[in-house]
Amino acid sequence: MTIFNRFPSFLGLIIIIFTLQGCSTEPKRLPILGQHDTKMKIVDGKEITDTIYHQVPDFEFISQDSLPVNQSVFAGKIYVTDFFFTTCPTICPKMKTQMLRVYEQIKNKPNVMLLSHTIDPRHDTPSVLKDFAKNLGIDTKKWVFVTGDKAKIYEIAQKSYMVTAAEDATQPGGVVHSGAFILVDKNRHIRGTYDGTEPEKVDQLIKDIELLLKE
Repeated sequence: MTIFNRFPSFLGLIIIIFTLQGCSTEPKRLPILGQHDTKMKIVDGKEITDTIYHQVPDFEFISQDSLPVNQSVFAGKIYVTDFFFTTCPTICPKMKTQMLRVYEQIKNKPNVMLLSHTIDPRHDTPSVLKDFAKNLGIDTKKWVFVTGDKAKIYEIAQKSYMVTAAEDATQPGGVVHSGAFILVDKNRHIRGTYDGTEPEKVDQLIKDIELLLKE
């Protein structure tokens, strides 16, 4: 007589155990994007390797309400950011349509915000941005629009958020910029970039925001 004859439920028990093990796997975590470095440090008398991840540095711009906006506004929060300009004749209207979808999903979530930088600060003054936000019908405490020094805006786009933003006389409007939406966690690590002109990519962004909120 085999063990299975003696214990008819033995095989079922094994199946249940493996099923439970499969269900107990760690939840999916979004990657941390950008270059990273390592350094050695001492913890409890032991030398360990610590990973230093790419992080968005301190910044300061001016909001649609002519108020300073810096990293403290987003402290402890997840945020989605992008780069645009109000007179953009190409991808910006598509981007704002899709960002409105994101806004509708996060407007009642206290730990999520949106941040849009103009790359045409000469034209997009605070009052222009305020009118633009008003026409979108959004709460600017949840979705902040900023302007400021052009060189600093371009620098944070390229070096910190790792997207394109530059003057280009050959492009409509005289500038070229990425259509990316960038997902930033509460530690200012970049956790994802998404094509803000593609609805299915924005669908994934909305899902990833929910995933990041669970970390």
